[in-house]
Amino acid sequence: MLVPFDALQTLPKETLDNLIREYLFSQVEDGSFVEMGNESIQQAIAKCMMMLKKKELLVEYSEEDESIAIRSREEINRRTPLSE
Repeated sequence: MLVPFDALQTLPKETLDNLIREYLFSQVEDGSFVEMGNESIQQAIAKCMMMLKKKELLVEYSEEDESIAIRSREEINRRTPLSE
């Protein structure tokens, strides 16, 4: 199930930031994200927020395993075409 952007806006800022951080950490396999300063991390979070707003990134909730994750639109479309 996809979580609408408007619903994400109702989450506490810290919760949404942590979800985005988890996504960012999953995108960097070499551990270089750990060396980034707070300002760089905040810029990356802001960029992800814009991508969520533009629906380039989507938040998917899995009822099966009760997990939530940010995925690219392309990744989700490969599995199941979206209806707009």
